[in-house]
Amino acid sequence: MNFAPDLATVTHGIQLAVAPVFLLTAVSGMIAAVAGRLARIIDRARLLENRLEAGGVEETRAIKMYAELQQLRHRGWLVNSCIALLTFCAMLIGMTIIWLFLGETSELPTLKIATVCFLSGVVCFLLALVCFLAETLLATQLLKFAELPVR
Repeated sequence: MNFAPDLATVTHGIQLAVAPVFLLTAVSGMIAAVAGRLARIIDRARLLENRLEAGGVEETRAIKMYAELQQLRHRGWLVNSCIALLTFCAMLIGMTIIWLFLGETSELPTLKIATVCFLSGVVCFLLALVCFLAETLLATQLLKFAELPVR
């Protein structure tokens, strides 16, 4: 494997490889936001489980709490899927950066590999956005806008 001997080629390789880093920035920001949502889901589930385990909850209220726990479980699954997809996206974008740099600074034929890695990373990012949207919609279904409390 021969590497590029001149500074201009190496500099261009770095510039080419750095472009996908902006997508990595978006991915890391989204992971932080989604992890925050997961923390809130876990906190709410623990609160409900502790109340149920402590006892003294009337049956109709307990049924509603178990239904909410089921929805929280579903939301948690969506958030975990989102985080997994974002992690795969970051790994694929990282591989894209490596392949682009190697392709520019060596004689390796890496264009097809870099293209597949980048497009796969974008697909993972889009699927993560779908999971995020689904979780957000599910979360708003739990809200009780302007409902009067039942007495």
